[in-house]
Amino acid sequence: MNKTELVEKIAAGAGLSKVDAKKALDATVAAIKDALIAGDKVALVGFGTFAVSERPAREGINPATKAKIKIAAKKVAKFKAGAELADALN
Repeated sequence: MNKTELVEKIAAGAGLSKVDAKKALDATVAAIKDALIAGDKVALVGFGTFAVSERPAREGINPATKAKIKIAAKKVAKFKAGAELADALN
């Protein structure tokens, strides 16, 4: 499912126009992104939790040259599915 299809599902499910559904989706995504940038967790009960995790610096290998390279530390976004979502998938 892509963003356009998701907007259509939101519009149909909530009785909104596609324009309003797109605005709502964009605002939701922006709010989640802003919270993660600030270092906060976003927990949606029944759906899951978005959080920021830090990956430490490590050493890797370039597969083409087999040379060792340094991989810098970085922050990554993670999602952990909630119990209701996990149960619905199984």
